[in-house]
Formats: sequence, structure tokens, C-alpha cells
Amino acid sequence: MDTDNTHEQDRQAVEQISAGREKIEQELGRVIIGQKDAVEEILITLFAGGNCLITGVPGLAKTLMVRAIAGIFDLEFHRIQFTPDLMPADITGTEILTDGESGRELRFVKGPVFTNVLLADEINRTPPKTQAALLEAMQEKQVSVGGASRDLPKPFFVLATQNPIEMEGTYPLPEAQLDRFLLNVFIDYLPEEDEVKVVSETTSRSDVQTSPVFKAEDVLRIQSVVRKVPVADSVVRYAVRLAASSRPGQSNTPDFVNEWINWGAGLRAGQALILGAKARALLQDRSHVTPDDVKALAVPVLRHRILPNFKAEAEGVDAAQVITKLIETVPAP
Repeated sequence: MDTDNTHEQDRQAVEQISAGREKIEQELGRVIIGQKDAVEEILITLFAGGNCLITGVPGLAKTLMVRAIAGIFDLEFHRIQFTPDLMPADITGTEILTDGESGRELRFVKGPVFTNVLLADEINRTPPKTQAALLEAMQEKQVSVGGASRDLPKPFFVLATQNPIEMEGTYPLPEAQLDRFLLNVFIDYLPEEDEVKVVSETTSRSDVQTSPVFKAEDVLRIQSVVRKVPVADSVVRYAVRLAASSRPGQSNTPDFVNEWINWGAGLRAGQALILGAKARALLQDRSHVTPDDVKALAVPVLRHRILPNFKAEAEGVDAAQVITKLIETVPAP
């Protein structure tokens, strides 16, 4: 009987995604113009239960986009502006000495990390010690303060932004923390027509709010359904080979990877490719994963997990170009 109820709940969650996608796009369209690929990748991250790194120059509405998506899912939203003087306790919270009924006692005051959606704005502007305070939260969904572990609300996502241009006074994220981000979403300048529309609308109307489409419990149910989406063994093997081909010095590594890459993607890359592909399949109203789902997510999954060398930089070759060549090189099932 419980199994029947579970199947019914899963079916309802799938139908909810299918019915809600159009409404999500409609609501987001009220505040975000263009950037459809970036929006889809952030939604994939949320449905897969991962964390997302958003890279783009200032002024491209990264914060507005995250706030709008949090509003559509009726999730609690906190924003932290990362600065060089930010301390770990400013994120996780701290214990303070207060007067209680039985005398003085320590009371824990929650930090902004106790939320559903945490926007870590310009995460690379704070020192590694503070960046590391997010690591446990991202991986374990908990924080440890004063010798005690405290669970974070469910669902919990970290959506971090970074500016790829201005590197002075920044602290690049270590590879271990970069690997905790399911996707690295790039937000680029809009086409001229979209930019004209943005300028026109933002200078002629007041702030527009989105309406909730999903609740927190809906997100948790959808995350559970995503993991049940079937994937053929051949597609899993393709994802694994795609990630493995980015590692220099291996027997099946393409020559251009050996020439341009210092460090390739690890095991989490294959997991992220398949989990993200499952979420993408559901978002596109399909009940199974195809190789095209893996290909579509290869760049956002792999680009922060591979490290181009000096030769690649000198020749103007970036991680995305290497991944595109990998997609062309590794045969799909």
C-alpha cells in the first residue's frame, strides 16, 4: 500500500513539473528577459538538489535571477555579500552569552546560512577560511558551531556568484570546493533586442514581483523523483567516458587534452552529468535520459572541473572549447 502511495506521489510530481514549467517561464519572464539557458541550468540544479556557481560580469541581473527563482519556489532566501573581512561566524552563526532562567547560558544565534536558498554574492572576494565555512553546508547540509552540528532547512541550495574579469583582491575557489558545485552557469551579455527590451521596461515600470508556483515540499518531492528517472547503461558509460577523457595522461585521453589540460574532472563529474541529465529530462517532459541530455550539460558540469595549462591560455583556448572538442571526439551511444 505504501508503495502504491509512493508511485502516486511520484506520478503527481512528474505531472506537476510538466504543468508547472510553462508557468515558471511565464513568471520568470515578468522579471527576467532572455537568459533562457542560464535559467534552465539553475532549475536543473534545484531539481537535482545541487549547488550552482554563477559566473558573469556585474550588471547582468544574476542576483535578480536567483531572487526571482527563489520566489517562484516559495523558498526562504538570504543573500550574503562576500568581502575580505567576512568571518565564518558571519555565515554560520555564533554562540552568545545571555541571561537565562537558570543564570547565564550560551545561546546559538543562527547565521544567514539557515535558509532554503543562499546567494553567496562574489564568493571569490572572501578568504579561504570563510569560503570553507560553506563547504560543510554545501556537502553535508549542516553546520558545526561550538562543538554541535546543526541541520540546515530542507531544501537547501547555495547559489554562488563570481566576477570572472576583476581578479584583483580575490581568492580563487579551491578545486575541492569548486567540485561541490553541480553546475557552473555562465551568464553573458544579452542580444541587442533583449537589451533594448530590458532598458525600456526597467525605466518605465516599478519593481515586479513573481508569484509562487511550487512550495518547499514540492521541491523535495521532485528531487526524489529525479533520482528515480531511468538511465540506460550505455548513457551512464558515455557520461563516465566523457569525464574520463578530460584527464591528461590516461590511455584513452585525446592528444589535445594532453596538450592543453593540467588537471581533469574527477568522479563527481560523472555523477553530476547523470543527475543533471535526469532533471533535464523531466523538465523537458521526458521519462528517460538521452545522450543529448548529457551533451547539453557537459560544458556547465565540466568547465569548473578541468584546469587548462599555460599553453592553452597562450593559445586562447579555454575550458569550454576543450569540452566542446571532447563532445565531438567521444562517441555517443
